[in-house]
Amino acid sequence: MTIESYRRGRYLISTDPGRLDVQAIQAFLRTSYWAEGIPLEVVERSIQGSLCFGLYAAESQVGFARIVTDHATFAYVCDVHVVPPHRGQGLGRWLMECVLGSPRLQGLRRWMLVTRDAQGLYRQVGFQPLADPARVMEIARPGIYRRY
Repeated sequence: MTIESYRRGRYLISTDPGRLDVQAIQAFLRTSYWAEGIPLEVVERSIQGSLCFGLYAAESQVGFARIVTDHATFAYVCDVHVVPPHRGQGLGRWLMECVLGSPRLQGLRRWMLVTRDAQGLYRQVGFQPLADPARVMEIARPGIYRRY
């Protein structure tokens, strides 16, 4: 596995799974609207099955993006975040540009994501609303982590 890294000023983005601060990721996600209450064990499992991009300032993890992919045709972008003290510097856009530019994710036929409030960010890097929403289906289980 090739580890990718990108540097911008004092920030670093890396795909090195050994650098990920899983507890920091879970601390953010468990208070997010999309993964409220998510247990640490579920975060650990999700990371193991995904291509992850950590965003770091010095040695602290300040952002994250997780890509669920077959590395050939499809990618689903999820759990993207930058912690509040580091927002407003274009780091979310830079993180997504690094994700989309990853050599391991080139030539994919379809990229997808779901967001309640970050459409503006994702439009900046090329995402658009569904061309035909009637073709997309889902099974949604909000609040699933409350059982833990």
